[in-house]
Amino acid sequence: MSAEPLSRPRIVAAAIDLIEREGADAVSMRRIAADLGVGVMSLYNHVPSKAALLDAVAETVLSEIEFTDDPGADWADRVRMQARAFRQIAHHYPRCTMVVVSRQLKSTAGLLPVERALATLRSAGFDGAEAVRILRMFIAYIVGSLLREVGVTPTFAPVHHLQVDAGKVDPVLFPETSSLLPELGVCDHDAEFEFGLELLIGAIASARGPRGR
Repeated sequence: MSAEPLSRPRIVAAAIDLIEREGADAVSMRRIAADLGVGVMSLYNHVPSKAALLDAVAETVLSEIEFTDDPGADWADRVRMQARAFRQIAHHYPRCTMVVVSRQLKSTAGLLPVERALATLRSAGFDGAEAVRILRMFIAYIVGSLLREVGVTPTFAPVHHLQVDAGKVDPVLFPETSSLLPELGVCDHDAEFEFGLELLIGAIASARGPRGR
């Protein structure tokens, strides 16, 4: 038995630790109680259900995002800073990030990053519908990059990065794949993320036309 008093933050921290070790499917009130060395019923004094616990995990992870925003900066620079901040926390909590994107967030901690992103886009002149679509696109891109980078499968289990066996690629059937095997075998994740980020921002600026300035 731990001498540390049971509390909501302690329960949430245990859930985060479990998710990062074994995945979200491993989470249950009974398992968390066992990890903490307490009776399962004692958890319900602090967290009413597993769903509420997963909501708390998502909100806690989002609350740790460190934004360094400059309201006077160009909108594209502000978007870059916010996207990088989200990626940083996602890289730190890769499996919990999958929980984040699967929950409907309602708390102040959960909604603050959304509010900041939407406010940045609205101040840049995007209308409400455009701002929401752009936000969703960036979230999809960041999460997709994370999946590729850390190898998280739909069941949250880590896998090795795909390596193509040169001996099994027929250069007649797959001439491009065969010729590009050296490039396919390596990946600088930071460079890949920045490349994609610039493509998205450039496409948004281009789509705005005269409003881009």
